[in-house]
Amino acid sequence: MAEPRPLTAQTSIGDWLDHPEGGAIIRQLLGAGGFDEGALAPVRGLALQQLVALSQGQMPQSAIDDLVRAANGGVLPVDDSPTGWAERISAGRFQGQTVIVTGAASGIGRATASRVAREGGRVIAVDISGERLAEFAASLPEAEIVSVAGDITKQADIDAIVAAAGDRIDGLANVAGINDDFSPAHETSDATWDRVIAINLTGGFKLMRAVLPAMLAAGVGSIVNVSSEAGLRGDASGNAYTVSKHGVIGLTRSAAFMYGLQGIRVNAVAPGGVATGIPFPANVSEVGSARLGPFQATIPTIATAEQLAASITFLLSDDGVNINGAVLPSDGGWSVQ
Repeated sequence: MAEPRPLTAQTSIGDWLDHPEGGAIIRQLLGAGGFDEGALAPVRGLALQQLVALSQGQMPQSAIDDLVRAANGGVLPVDDSPTGWAERISAGRFQGQTVIVTGAASGIGRATASRVAREGGRVIAVDISGERLAEFAASLPEAEIVSVAGDITKQADIDAIVAAAGDRIDGLANVAGINDDFSPAHETSDATWDRVIAINLTGGFKLMRAVLPAMLAAGVGSIVNVSSEAGLRGDASGNAYTVSKHGVIGLTRSAAFMYGLQGIRVNAVAPGGVATGIPFPANVSEVGSARLGPFQATIPTIATAEQLAASITFLLSDDGVNINGAVLPSDGGWSVQ
């Protein structure tokens, strides 16, 4: 009989919980924080390593390493083979193409930019943080990545992004976005409303508007806008975020109709729960959180940023050749509940 594989950071959380020693370690950790294992139900399929991103900084890499050592007699075994789903690169899928990706320094945007780059594309990586963009570009020294630090709510920065791309723009992934404070309408401040709508909806519209002339001139192009489960229902987030993501779907469908006969495809992806570590504002609405809590607890699974990138790059690439105006719920089935 083969020896069982050791518990590592790449072992799924479910396998950790089901392991006699690993389960005891995880339950002890949860108990110390006032939680039970039910809190991990949506993330059982994720690798333990994903808790670093999912915890939004509360669980550092050192804590994961300590858990692995505790399960292996003080030894930190090496295991580069993730359990479950694994990203599979399609070599050359974006060869010769220039693709703009916003929010490229972290989370879904970074995973999308990385996949396009590793599949041969020239990536115009856009983010508000120049420092994190530089770190991302350095992580893929063989890839063709042009970093543009900019704010998609500012027209001058939109112009700089398009200028960096040049005359040919084959694809745009509008990924950049922020959370709201879960507030219902009567609590939503002008500041929250204006900022969330500006980044999640208006910025994406302005960048889409800016790239369309190049795509129309070429007679081909693919745009993927990132909406959300909150773009499909009213019980996933607060007022401003929900409105912004519903707006993204309207923006997508209108453009798909207007430009479909001119060789341009425009689609949207609607993520559910994703382990990206995007922070929430400091002052989250108690009223909104109380109302949303029971419904957010029904999220069937949490995805990784790489899993969302797989959905986005499918629609962005020629593999999505016959798909236009679609809204793909990449949410583990949350939208059918």
